[in-house]
Amino acid sequence: MNENVGRPTIGQWYAHKDKGAVFQVVGYDDRTRTIEIQEFEGDLDEIDAEAWDAMPLERCEPPEDWTGPVDDVEKDDLGYSDTESRPLDWAQSLKPAPLEGEDLEDSGAGA
Repeated sequence: MNENVGRPTIGQWYAHKDKGAVFQVVGYDDRTRTIEIQEFEGDLDEIDAEAWDAMPLERCEPPEDWTGPVDDVEKDDLGYSDTESRPLDWAQSLKPAPLEGEDLEDSGAGA
């Protein structure tokens, strides 16, 4: 068993101390004693139990930028832009504006 982190935990992120690479354990096969991992960039790999025990590892937090393994994601698609809703946005009336040429009395917006 790896003295630093123990047995692999599915869903846990680990950092390889020598390489600085981070990866998540995504599976474990009891029959073959292999640990399935996904690196931050998205690459899948397997490590046998003996290699796991010899690796200098430490547990770590998941990366803040989860887009590493996802291809072709634009920053605008992440929802982190300046187009967030604000309370003032919700204060506006939901009543539709009259169509061009429509009389206010016809639209029900009259007095």
